[in-house]
Amino acid sequence: MSAVPSTRTVARTGLALFSAAALALTLSSPAAAATGTRTITDGGTTYNLSLTAPDTANASGQNITVTGSGYNTLQGVYVSLCVVDGAQGANKPSPCLGGQDESGTTGASHWVSDFGGGVLPNSSTFGTFSVQIHVKADLGGGNICGDTVECAVVTRADHTDTNDRKYDVHAPIDFVQDTSRRPGPGVSAGAGLPAL
Repeated sequence: MSAVPSTRTVARTGLALFSAAALALTLSSPAAAATGTRTITDGGTTYNLSLTAPDTANASGQNITVTGSGYNTLQGVYVSLCVVDGAQGANKPSPCLGGQDESGTTGASHWVSDFGGGVLPNSSTFGTFSVQIHVKADLGGGNICGDTVECAVVTRADHTDTNDRKYDVHAPIDFVQDTSRRPGPGVSAGAGLPAL
């Protein structure tokens, strides 16, 4: 004769399975997107700039995909995580993770440009682009996104027109701590997991 589980045991098992499924769904869901938009006129032509990036990222560092559309193919831009102060175009986004990376070697900043026939890395096509950049909360020099400064994934005019604020577009981003390595309740950090 087999034992019949109690109602309490069945309820606990059901709750545990539901919690595990909810956690798996949360962890596998893609990040929501943040989009910054701006309509500008440059040289008598109107451009509807749009910049999209994830709205959250891991504070310790993560690679993200950033897309843009509607950009002027005659004006190069940098795509990076930067400190922002005020509305789009009010102040130059700076400092930026990766700096003014004309070669695309840092991974944290990309130069998007069709200038010279689109021979540069990550050149745009018809005003659209998709680049991968590395972001993290600590930009150095005491600039910590969400703590000491406000940050956003941005575009800004490249070094050929660095003072032009028309191409400043901000996609807000928040940083979250990586909790995937933290011990659960009642488990000490010494139980095979590093203390964070």
